[in-house]
Amino acid sequence: MRYLRRASCVVLSALTFLLGDAVFPVRLSSVSAAEYGRPNIVMILVDDLGYGDLRYMGAPDLKSPSLDTLAARGIKFSNFYANCPVCSPTRAALLTGRYQALVGVPGVVRTHAENNWGYLSESATLLPLVLKPAGYHTAIIGKWHLGLDSPNTPMDRGFDHLHGFLGDMMDDYYNHRRHGINYMYHDRTEIDPKGHATDLFTQWAIDYVTSREADQPYFMYLAYNAPHTPIQPPPEWIAKVKARESGITDQRASLVALIEHMDDGIGKVLSTIEQRTEAGGRPTIVLFSSDNGGQIEVGANNGPLRDGKQSVYQGGLKVPTCAASYGSELIKAGSSTSFQAMTMDLFPTICEFAGATIDHPIEGRSIVPTLLGKKQDKLRDHWFFTRREGGTRYQGKTIDAVIRGPWKLLQNSPFEPLELYNLDTDPKETTDLAQKNRGIFNELSVELHKQLQREGAVPWQKP
Repeated sequence: MRYLRRASCVVLSALTFLLGDAVFPVRLSSVSAAEYGRPNIVMILVDDLGYGDLRYMGAPDLKSPSLDTLAARGIKFSNFYANCPVCSPTRAALLTGRYQALVGVPGVVRTHAENNWGYLSESATLLPLVLKPAGYHTAIIGKWHLGLDSPNTPMDRGFDHLHGFLGDMMDDYYNHRRHGINYMYHDRTEIDPKGHATDLFTQWAIDYVTSREADQPYFMYLAYNAPHTPIQPPPEWIAKVKARESGITDQRASLVALIEHMDDGIGKVLSTIEQRTEAGGRPTIVLFSSDNGGQIEVGANNGPLRDGKQSVYQGGLKVPTCAASYGSELIKAGSSTSFQAMTMDLFPTICEFAGATIDHPIEGRSIVPTLLGKKQDKLRDHWFFTRREGGTRYQGKTIDAVIRGPWKLLQNSPFEPLELYNLDTDPKETTDLAQKNRGIFNELSVELHKQLQREGAVPWQKP
C-alpha cells in the first residue's frame, strides 16, 4: 500500500440550507477516513441500463462478466435509486450532490430551445471543483449532457480533461452526430474520430488511466452512451447473442448485444486499473451505476419492477449499482446491501474518499460507512424524484414522486391523480392505496408540495 496514508474527509456536519421559507439540515458523514487517503476514484455511469439487465442482477439471457466481477469484488446494492428517470437530471445530481431541480436541471438538456428543459445553474459547484483543492486531476470520458456550449461545458465547469460527447444521444454510434451536429470534443477542440462510440470511450479511458503519474490522484468520470438508443451494437456481437440464445427476439438480441459490448469495454478499463495498482500504483475506488431504468420499448429488462425509463414507478428509478476497491481491501469482496441511497449521494461519498472539503450546501449524504461494511443510519426521511418534460404527454409540467419509509406517493402523468403505494407489501406497485390511506396521502402530498416550491425558486431556462 505504497500510497496509502491516514486522511480524514473534511465535512460539515451541521450545514443549513435556506431557500425561501424552507430550511434543510445537511448532514454529511463524519466517519474517519482511516487508511484510504486519496485513492484514485473512477465513476462509471451507463445510460438507460435496466435494473435486471446484468447477469448478477438476474438477467437470464445476458452475459456481463466484467460487471459481475466488479460486483463480486466489492459491494452490490439492491435498493439504489437514480435521481430521475431520464438522463440530464441524474447527471446533474451526481456532479453537484443536489436535487437536480435545485441546480436548474429538472428535465433533459437538448439542442433546440423549444424542446429544452434544463439549464445548469452557473452558481452550482461541480465535483471537479471540490476535488481540485484536494490535489486531484479530473477527467470526463464519454457523455456530458449538461450543456452544449460555454459556460456549461466540462472544461468551463472545472474538469481538467474532456474526451467525449457533449450532447444527449447520438443518432448513430459510428458517426456520433446529433441533429447533424458534431458534439465530440477533446478538451476544447472539436474532433471527428472513427469507430463505435463505446469502443472510443473505452480506449480513451484506458489512455487516460495509463497517462497518469502515481504522484497525483485522479478522478475519472466514465460515462457511456450505451445502452441508450439507437440500439446499434457491432454486428458480430448480435451474431454472438443469437447463436447462444435460442428463441431470442431480434429486438432483445440487439439490446443484449449492446450491453455485452459495453460490458466488454468496461472490462478492459478495469483490467488496466488492476494492472496499474498491481504495478505499485495508487489504490483505486470504482463506483458503477446507471442514470435511470431501462427503456421497455426497446426490450429492456427491469426485473420485477413496474415500468421503466421516463417513469417515476420503480422501474424508471431503481438502478443496478455496485462499488469495489483495487489495490486495497477497503470494500469487502462479496458484500451486498439493501441500504437505500440515490445518485446525489455519490458526490459526498467521492469527496469523503478523496479527503475533499465540502463547504457549500448539498442534499447528498455520504455512503462511505456502508461501502466499508459499517452500520449507517438512513440518509433522509423523504426521497424526492422530479422530472419536467414537454410534448403533448407532459406540456412542460412535472411528474413527481416522494418516498417515506415504505410509502410512495407519485404522479406519473401531470394529467392523472396522485397514487399511493406501500413498497414493503406491494413492491410491484399494483394496488393504489390513495383512497384507503388518506392520512399518509395527505402528509406526503404536503411534503411533495413543499419540494416543488423549493424547486420553483431555481430557473431552468437559459437566461
